[in-house]
Amino acid sequence: MTAGIRFALWGEDEEHAEEQLWALCEEAEDLFADPPEPVRRRYELLGCAFEQELPSALGFLVLQPLDKNGRATGEWYLEGARVLATRPCARDLSRTDMTIEAVPSDHQPDYPDRVALSVGFALSDAQDRPLGRFRDLAEVLPAEEPPPHLVRLLGCAVQGPLLDALDAPESRKKWRRLGYRRLDALDGTGGLLAVAGHPHVVDWQPSPRGPGLYDLTVDMDPQPPVVADIWPLWRQGSPAVPNLWANFDGEGRELWLDPALAHREGPDRPAGGTYHLDGRHVTDAEGFFCALGEAVNGPGGYFGRCLNGVADALCGGFGVTRPFTLVWHDHEVARRSLGLQPLTSRPETFRELLGFLREERIEVVLA
Repeated sequence: MTAGIRFALWGEDEEHAEEQLWALCEEAEDLFADPPEPVRRRYELLGCAFEQELPSALGFLVLQPLDKNGRATGEWYLEGARVLATRPCARDLSRTDMTIEAVPSDHQPDYPDRVALSVGFALSDAQDRPLGRFRDLAEVLPAEEPPPHLVRLLGCAVQGPLLDALDAPESRKKWRRLGYRRLDALDGTGGLLAVAGHPHVVDWQPSPRGPGLYDLTVDMDPQPPVVADIWPLWRQGSPAVPNLWANFDGEGRELWLDPALAHREGPDRPAGGTYHLDGRHVTDAEGFFCALGEAVNGPGGYFGRCLNGVADALCGGFGVTRPFTLVWHDHEVARRSLGLQPLTSRPETFRELLGFLREERIEVVLA
């Protein structure tokens, strides 16, 4: 249960393009659970021409469908990609066919859109480095999806299109026409604590919590159990003391950045200042981004959750713009720890982080 944390359900319907508040809910049941293992799918990349020899562990991939002139028409993402097999292309022996296994990223189409007369796809990595091109893409034996995870939203004051759907004689048909949905966890002031997920209403009943209230059953991805320990630390807004994130492992530190992003506020300070990064707990990449956010914006601060995010934050709207000076205290902790884990997609090393910060006109002083 999520005692003490309320929720807001937002959505759109066919008649209203603007996001609307559909319900305020007193509590959520079965929200926290270990997520199912992501469904790894197999894909054939046909007619590949690569810039260089690729490793078997590809990590995060960006696929860009191309139009007839070779211009990108969009992006589609695969995570944790690994090469399973390669062979000469049957139609062009100068090219290669490659079988990979990967997890499609959430909240995108099941398959990339492709325009008529397309010349194929461009392929790049997580750092936008081009890897090559290929002519066609096919999924091999689509994997069976895991069963849905059901969450009960209790004591919901329902309004708008959702209330109309619940009151309709054929309400289940109306639910199917309800569009985008988002569930927000709320802090003690009623402001956004963190996005809890994207639910789909599958059942409802009057709530015993009071007249006019409903209990909704929704299908949505669960929140990892560690979130149940993180959210209470943000219930009264941004924490008053630094380094609360340091008690969590890498997964918890990454999830800490969700409420940190939701609570960012205030105008940018003038460029040229000096900020102090407490490096005692920077033992992984996630810890670096937590510590950098607090160095720039104080306890619970946010300044990006990846290097591309930091580069965006430096353009303004996140507390400070470049240039500025960053004093990195206890930097030896990061020097010993970062970039050493044997992961499919290796995190940045200490030296690579320094190089990135200096390229972005941040003067780094090692202390």
